[in-house]
Amino acid sequence: MNTLEHEIRVTFRYPVYFSRDVFVSSNPLVLKAAPSAVAPKPARILFVLDSGVAGAHPGLQGRVAQYCRDHAGALELAAPVVVIPGGEQCKNEHGPTDTVLQAIHDASLDRHSYVGAIGGGAVLDVVGYAAAMAHRGIRLIRFPTTVLAQDDSAVGVKNGINAFGQKNYLGTFTPPFAVVNDSSFLTTLSDRDWRAGLSEAVKAALIKDHTFFEFIEERAGLLEVRDRTAMEEVIHRSAALHLHHIATAGDPFEMGSSRPLDFGHWAAHKLERLTNHQLRHGEAVAIGLALDTTYSYLSGFLAESDWRRVIGLLSALGLAVYAPELGHRAGDQPAILRGLDEFREHLGGRLTIMLLRAIGVPFDAHEIDKGVMLGSVEVLRSLEAARLASKPEDGKARAF
Repeated sequence: MNTLEHEIRVTFRYPVYFSRDVFVSSNPLVLKAAPSAVAPKPARILFVLDSGVAGAHPGLQGRVAQYCRDHAGALELAAPVVVIPGGEQCKNEHGPTDTVLQAIHDASLDRHSYVGAIGGGAVLDVVGYAAAMAHRGIRLIRFPTTVLAQDDSAVGVKNGINAFGQKNYLGTFTPPFAVVNDSSFLTTLSDRDWRAGLSEAVKAALIKDHTFFEFIEERAGLLEVRDRTAMEEVIHRSAALHLHHIATAGDPFEMGSSRPLDFGHWAAHKLERLTNHQLRHGEAVAIGLALDTTYSYLSGFLAESDWRRVIGLLSALGLAVYAPELGHRAGDQPAILRGLDEFREHLGGRLTIMLLRAIGVPFDAHEIDKGVMLGSVEVLRSLEAARLASKPEDGKARAF
């Protein structure tokens, strides 16, 4: 028997930029993010825009087109801006993906062209998936417009859409060419979306950096009243932790069983489906963090003081730690527990759930005591009941 074997090493590099008002013509950042591969010809780019962002920022399509006209020597708008629906629903249907693929084809983009995705995490996923499939990969520039996308998902290497009732069942690991975080997009977010994205920053702090957790604690009040500078600082530090993990942890394409950046996500993904995506991803992650932190405490791994700090911070940020769907049943067992099996099936290998020994000190667990997990659900239910009972006359429940 003859065998040929050779190791192939591939290096990926991509910048994550932070700025404001990137589509103002005096800001050169988009030009920096999309250099021409065949100079002196201009770089060709197709922009795909989240319909929700288009509604919140009237005239954005025109500003994008004007930016390209003002820099016509360096940047060519390959086609009119394409608008697709935003939100998780766009990942549940093939229509938006097909729309982007058709637009890429009609614009005659090639592998040296760019697709610029402007929107929340769901739209970035759809556009990234389409760009990765067209010609087996067209350069993607992400312009995330939500807190969650800027501090977490946009800096990652995953793209995907939902199928067969499972989140991100179809997808790719394809690093972007660049990420452009423009904080001006955050000014129009609802309070709900402003808060929801903070859960991913808390997650990164819990598994990576105790001092970052303290940093968020100290600024919880500012974040609650939508202080933009405080949010920019949190996003920058969270994005840095996410990117550093992807670059240095040795498993950027998730070939192993351990998923540190998925702390709290096994329950979050299940809760999203149980609520028919009425819960934002970030809101579901906050509950997942509370659940796995509570399990860590009840199992004797985590000190009560640390557990209370985690629950207290989530509450101080305006994030719920419980949803009634945690108590729903599927046949003869609580529906949430099915999320453990689905998490293992989706990731492959051994069941691996990250838990905490201390804030900033995680570890991998391969077995979960379902009785203790159900006890954790009950603890969170009791906290929620106490929170609701503590509502003062202004209707705002006190944080714990």
